[in-house]
Amino acid sequence: MHAFDVLGDPVRRRILELLAEGERPAGEIGAIVQEEFGISQPGVSQHLRVLRESGFATVRAEGTRRLYAVDPAPLHEVDTWLDHFRRFWNQRLDALGTELARGKRERRLRDDVRP
Repeated sequence: MHAFDVLGDPVRRRILELLAEGERPAGEIGAIVQEEFGISQPGVSQHLRVLRESGFATVRAEGTRRLYAVDPAPLHEVDTWLDHFRRFWNQRLDALGTELARGKRERRLRDDVRP
């Protein structure tokens, strides 16, 4: 499955957001996703399986718990693809940085002139 096919689903994106904060047990992930999306536990398990099989997540057993974590390797594919488009927002971010610096300089000059 292509990386964008995996990331195209809002439930899987949310699971990855949760995992980006650190390793989590499957039950905790399930509870959060069930509450936020109203899907069943088997539905959550299916999304976890897709993330695991596509390489976006790893799982390890700790006793009876299954702990999930992000595997960053497939995110490199996404990052590489996005490289083609970074120039569009990098120019705008550079312009924003310039405007912010200009505003700070103008405020500092105004504050220096005040008695």
